[in-house]
Order: sequence, then C-alpha cells, then structure tokens
Amino acid sequence: MNTVFIVARKELIDLFRDRRTVLMGLLLMPILFPALILGAGSMAERKARTQLESTLELPVIGAEHAPNLIRFLRGQNIDAKPAPEDPDADVRAQTYDAVLRISPEFGERWRDSRSAEVELIYDSSRRDSQIPIARVRTAIEQYNRTLALLRSIDRGMSPEVLQPVRLARRDVATPESRRGTLLAFLPYLLILSSFLGGAYLVIDVTAGERERQSLEPLLATPAARAAIMSGKILAAICFGMLSLVLILAAFKISFAVAPGQMRLVHLSWQLLLQLLVVLLPMVLIGTTLLTLIAASVKSVKEAQSYMSVLMLLPIVPTVMLMVNPIKNQLWQFTVPFLAQNQLILRLVRSEIVTLAEWAVYLSTSFGLGLILWVLAARLYHRERLAISA
Repeated sequence: MNTVFIVARKELIDLFRDRRTVLMGLLLMPILFPALILGAGSMAERKARTQLESTLELPVIGAEHAPNLIRFLRGQNIDAKPAPEDPDADVRAQTYDAVLRISPEFGERWRDSRSAEVELIYDSSRRDSQIPIARVRTAIEQYNRTLALLRSIDRGMSPEVLQPVRLARRDVATPESRRGTLLAFLPYLLILSSFLGGAYLVIDVTAGERERQSLEPLLATPAARAAIMSGKILAAICFGMLSLVLILAAFKISFAVAPGQMRLVHLSWQLLLQLLVVLLPMVLIGTTLLTLIAASVKSVKEAQSYMSVLMLLPIVPTVMLMVNPIKNQLWQFTVPFLAQNQLILRLVRSEIVTLAEWAVYLSTSFGLGLILWVLAARLYHRERLAISA
C-alpha cells in the first residue's frame, strides 16, 4: 500500500504541474454542464411563455362559414388570417404552425344542430409547434363544450345529460418527482463525467509514459507492477472524484439562482453525497477499463481513438429509457450505466433505495471494477509493455 500511495502522489504532482490541463479537466465540465442544462431550460421556458401569451396568428380556410367560431377564437387570443393556397405544403415547410379548414356546410349543419366539421392541419413531427396546436385544439374543444351546453339548456335539458361520467383527476406526483422530470438528462452528464473523468491521466500515465520511455525505468524498480498500476489508478480516481465534486457543487449553485421552474430543483448536501457514492464505482470502472486499453495499445493516439466509442456507452440507457420506460427491478442494478441511471433518477426524485438494491449495485459494480483491475494487472506484467512502439 505504501508503494500505491507513493505512485499516486507522484502522478498527481506531475499532473498538477500542467496547470492548463488541470484547469481544463477540473473547470470545463463544472462550467459547461450547468450552462448547458440551465441555458436550454431557460430558452425552452422563455419560448413556451412567449407562445402561450402572445397572439397566435392562425390561417383559416372558409372563415366566412363560421363567424361565431372566429369571434370565439379571437376572444382566446387567436387571430384568424387569410389562408394559403396550399396549406399542406406551407405547414410542412414550417411557414405556419397550423392551418384551420372550416367546411362549407358548417353553417347549415350548425343551424340544424348537427355536428359541423372543422379540420386542423398540422405537422406532428415538429416539436416547436406543439404549444400553438394545443392552444387551437383547446379553444375549439372549449367552444364545442359551450355550444353543447347552450343547446341542451335551450331544449330544456340538464347539462349533466351530456356528461354521464365526469372524470376527476388527482395528481399524486410530489414536487420531488416533478423535479426529476426537469433533470432527465442529468444522469448521462454525471455518468459520462465519472466514466471518463480521469481519462487524460489514465492514458498519459500508461500509454503516454510508454511513448516517452519513462515507464520502463519505473517498472524496473523492485516495486510490484500491480502496486505501480494501482497507484496510477488511485491517482486517476482521486482526480475524477475531485472533478465530480466540482460539477455537483456547480449544479447546486446554478439551480439555486436559476430562473423559473429550474428553481424547483433543490440539491441538498445529503443528495450530493449519495450521488457521489453512486458514481464512485463508475469512476473505478472507467479508470480500470481505460488502464486496460492504454496497456494494450501502442500509442496515445490509438488509446484516444477508443474515446469516441466509450463516450457513447453512457447514453445507451438514457435513450433506452426515453424510448421504452421500464419499472425498477432488482436485476437493473447489476447492469453498468443502466444501474447508475436508475439510481440517480430515483435519488433526485427523493424515492427510497432499499438496502438490497444498494447491496446489489455496489457489489456488482465493485466486482466489475475488480475484474477489470485483474485484467489490466496481467497486461502490466507483460515484458513488452515497457518497450515503446
């Protein structure tokens, strides 16, 4: 253990001598990630507020057939505009968010108390038009309900006849669970930071020293090669955990001063500590895996080529859960990246993580790290490791 700490101390001292690299490694992510989440959240909130509060200009085909409907829409802050010649093409070209077509038989069917048809033309694949479309649909549904109510009263019928079943809604979501929906992308950022937080140091102390021909004298010392490798891994873990602490502190400060709904997100110190416990095994897995890769390649450039592939791994569970949400099950805590994703979301939502889930997660995660450590140690015992390419 003395050798491990000596090597770790030596690697950290060498790293902190390169101030530019340290500043980039420690300060870039704590600045970039909060700016990314808060900036995107603020832009989305500002755009949604603008779309909800501003006057919506809606092209209407056949507005003369339903003057009462047009007046009602105007009262809902929806202003009818002349219709384009080809509404389908203009909606696809994003010239208009939506176009309303009123049937020529609307007036006749309305006077006969029959259902009159209106058609809303929109593009469901455009996310930026969802709010305008929802405003138009809500206004027409409200007009429909109002008209049905007036017709029933005019015929001496109780309005309840038109509503045999009345649906009451009770949302049991807690503020903490709603808070979790605002941070759906947070697990990916934290997992990526922990998985590759010590990447530069890991690659440099193995593949880099091999290229500089400084690894051979170190391996020629009486110290055990496994202890030397463990010291390098320990140094990378310390650097990665320091980076995570700064990132989480930056998130806490950013959410405390964030505008709008982002202010609902409260990261307590207890939550931050729990997140560090969740991410510690991922730091171990990432550093041991990168050590294994760095010890098996011939150059730093070749080791860095694997980074593009490794960066995709943490996003797999995030995309999978977005496309196909699944309920929490115990086996999920044995799957790397998926386990961290589920745990982070549950902690942010203030949901209880059982002792069995903690035990399964920590045992399997540290077990995987141990397996990768053993494989990397075997490569460190190869004689050709000290020979530069």
